[in-house]
Amino acid sequence: MTTPRQRYRRGRLAAAFGGLAAATLAVTLAVPAAAAASTLQAAAAESGRYFGTAIAASRLNDGTYTTIANREFNMITAENEMKMDAMQPSRGQFNWSSGDRIVNWARQNGKQVRGHALAWHSQQPGWMQNMSGSQLRTAMLDHVTQVASYYRGKIYAWDVVNEAFADGSSGARRDSNLQRTGNDWIEAAFRAARAADPGAKLCYNDYNTDNWQHAKTQAVYNMVKDFKARGVPIDCVGFQAHFNSGNPVPSNYHTTLQNFADLGVDVQITELDIEGSGSSQAQQYQGVVQACLSVARCTGITVWGVRDTDSWRASGTPLLFDGSGNKKAAYTSVLNQLNQGGTPVPNPGNPTQPGTTPTPTPTQNPGTGSCTATYSEGQKWNDRFNGTVTIRANTAISGWSSTVTVRQPQRIIATWNGSPTWDSSGNVMTMRPSGSGALAAGQTVSFGFTVQHNGDWTWPTLTCSAS
Repeated sequence: MTTPRQRYRRGRLAAAFGGLAAATLAVTLAVPAAAAASTLQAAAAESGRYFGTAIAASRLNDGTYTTIANREFNMITAENEMKMDAMQPSRGQFNWSSGDRIVNWARQNGKQVRGHALAWHSQQPGWMQNMSGSQLRTAMLDHVTQVASYYRGKIYAWDVVNEAFADGSSGARRDSNLQRTGNDWIEAAFRAARAADPGAKLCYNDYNTDNWQHAKTQAVYNMVKDFKARGVPIDCVGFQAHFNSGNPVPSNYHTTLQNFADLGVDVQITELDIEGSGSSQAQQYQGVVQACLSVARCTGITVWGVRDTDSWRASGTPLLFDGSGNKKAAYTSVLNQLNQGGTPVPNPGNPTQPGTTPTPTPTQNPGTGSCTATYSEGQKWNDRFNGTVTIRANTAISGWSSTVTVRQPQRIIATWNGSPTWDSSGNVMTMRPSGSGALAAGQTVSFGFTVQHNGDWTWPTLTCSAS
């Protein structure tokens, strides 16, 4: 994601390519009360996806801002604090303070973190801008290695390389100082990132790649296809998704996401904002969510900011909350669409050694008669795996708690979507809702966690208690 000054210099995609037809995107007005989650993160979790936002460290003292962010989102991206100029302002001298503030806030509140971005032609520190050739290549790879190593184990996915392709009809790489170090610089960055943080997903991220017919989209597709064929470590592709009236959501957006997913990578909407207001904006947002939900490997959506006034495009009121923190029509359309459900996200296995981990038999605990806890497997890596617990109210309940028991030498190292406590052994975690735990009969809510398995892949055991 670039600065407003940089982005407004970009040519907008022609409206002639078409937006999503309003007739096919009528905003869903209601869903059955028993099935409806009340927050974006909870609704997305129903199909195994995340719903995230970009956070600025300078706004973490704003109570309205943090309340919304904590309530609604479970994936956090640093807006600018983890970019190259912020991380390494002087060569060899890294400034972790602002990045740490965001990462720590996210993890303390049970969120996951997208790392943005390791290598980019823009927002380079001045010392790097003055380099070229092999000296620049070495400096770039050192930056990738140092930053990814520092945050190793704390990042869900890295935007390893950002915006490396040119706009327009050429389908060429962007002419940047990094590109001039050699056409293999992107591959080199991905290999360095894998070595530095082998458990994180590695993504390529770009804008104006939404329309399947565009040359830029095809160029990125061909790069990813080549990487997958040659074993270059790439796990995901990020679609920034900055839309407005001159560049609406294309009618073939789902096709784009599906075609990339068919290459064997996850696809993620990474910087979503849509200028506009009212039902038109709401329909565009709903179309993006529909497209993601229909692609099994579209694993999550991140909006680029919390409130309209926090956006780099503030004058276009492009987000889900207005400047006062009120939910907009676009918020309602997104929540309702998420609550309609979609194709569940599959377990992609271990990104570094696929197919090497055993799959235990699913278990379900009947709870205490008024709620049920069900476990489902998430992503798996060399040293850890993710799990999701879905709480279902068998009768109307006012609150719930769930115990998750792992066995030695396993250890829970991260959680999201709840407030955990541990017993003295550290093997039993009790998860309670962060807010109200009231659920109608048949309604569900989910929370998740990461287990460092230390060689034991056994799934945890569960209980559920309701009040």
